[in-house]
Amino acid sequence: MLYENIKKLVEYGIQTGLTPESERIYTTNLLLEIFHEDNYEDTDPDTSSVTEELEAILKDLLDEAVRRGLITDSIVYRDLFDTKLMNCLLPRPAQVHEEFNRQYEKSPEDATRYYYKFSQDSDYIRRYRVKKDMKWKVASPYGEIDITVNLSKPEKDPKAIAAAKNAKAGSYPKCQLCMENEGYAGRADHPARENHRIIPITINDSAWGFQYSPYVYYNEHCIVFNGQHTPMKIDRAAFTKLFDFVKLFPHYFLGSNADLPIVGGSILSHDHFQGGHYTFAMAKAPIEKTVTIPGYEDVEAGIVKWPLSVLRIRHKDEKRLIDLAEHVLNQWRTYTDEEAFIFAETDGEPHNTITPIARKTGDTYELDLTLRNNITTEEHPLGVYHPHAQYHHIKKENIGLIEVMGLAVLPSRLKKELELLGEYIVEKKDIRSNADIEKHADWVEQFLPEYDNITKENIMEILKKEVGDVFVHVLEDAGVYKCTPEGREAFMRFIQKLGTGHF
Repeated sequence: MLYENIKKLVEYGIQTGLTPESERIYTTNLLLEIFHEDNYEDTDPDTSSVTEELEAILKDLLDEAVRRGLITDSIVYRDLFDTKLMNCLLPRPAQVHEEFNRQYEKSPEDATRYYYKFSQDSDYIRRYRVKKDMKWKVASPYGEIDITVNLSKPEKDPKAIAAAKNAKAGSYPKCQLCMENEGYAGRADHPARENHRIIPITINDSAWGFQYSPYVYYNEHCIVFNGQHTPMKIDRAAFTKLFDFVKLFPHYFLGSNADLPIVGGSILSHDHFQGGHYTFAMAKAPIEKTVTIPGYEDVEAGIVKWPLSVLRIRHKDEKRLIDLAEHVLNQWRTYTDEEAFIFAETDGEPHNTITPIARKTGDTYELDLTLRNNITTEEHPLGVYHPHAQYHHIKKENIGLIEVMGLAVLPSRLKKELELLGEYIVEKKDIRSNADIEKHADWVEQFLPEYDNITKENIMEILKKEVGDVFVHVLEDAGVYKCTPEGREAFMRFIQKLGTGHF
């Protein structure tokens, strides 16, 4: 059985183009060595559909590794081992770079198409896990909102957690975004990256890396990260980097999380951006109110019809947008409006920053500047402009770049909870009697009267719609200026402040 599955895996490499036919024997021997196997007998398995069977082939090989005592039977150690197996099929990084550059000579789209497929074929992006994610869309006053329940990121098992706790703390690589991850074997507290290949790019005259997210929350979800382990920072250089990337790949957008806790992303210690080949609801949202900023009359500008507070600026010369974005950022960093409960700082702690998103539409560059503030109060200890407590049963985590653009990335617990909730609602059971779902009781009691006919067949669609509505409220919570006459008036006070800056 081992020989048969090794042959299938090698055939998978050849059929996907990862492995040249001329390296069939070499690759077979690499795999045999990993299994500490000295012998090999050729077999004749059915390989007509191996490109569709990767998960099953790897499972059989992992089961064999467990039987042989090569690994512990847990998701963490199985992932470390199958990554090692996949690396046997792959070209060296330099070969991937060469092919990417060859494709780029045809077009940027050809280059990213090749690299995205490579990242999936190599199992760096595990297609069979990603497809398990729950995804749906919900209509809202701001356009069609995307919802996903992330099921592709495996949870650590107790054995791995214990092993990581007992192991000596590792400082290499410094984080999961460092260049040093390429080819790294991984450990109990750090994922294997032997099948990882990073594309080197130059933006803002410095070395950066381009890769895809292994969890791809949307089409061609990419990560662009600094070659040095340096903290996130929103400044003029950040805007320059965004547009340098968009010039390299004009079919992609690129954005940055904010650079402060609460309103920032999960990794503030390493300067990075996220982008991809996808159009979010935010990008489709229209300009609600056109504005003119003195000194930048040639730049189209306006407040976007969006739950967060977004100033969109457009121009054919990206340098004009960089100049204006720096001006907006500098003004916002120091801006206080007590009436609107916006404070630039309290007790020396800064609160104001920006989440920027850059794209190109036709021959015009666009930059969305999302105003953020991370102030906390006794009533809202996790953040005033953060999901409020009444919505924590659905979404408690930070509202980062992806959520800002209109995609809810919700915790995996919701799949089980929504299924259970649906069962209790249909069968008219007491939700508060179940510890797993009692946190949803108030929410259900609030929306349930709106529906006359709830059945086993329609309950999940109802719950999905209501989850979407909650996420829209979460986005409204994150807006520093609310979509009300008072909110727009306060937003305009800041816009008018931009005309008093130095030119």
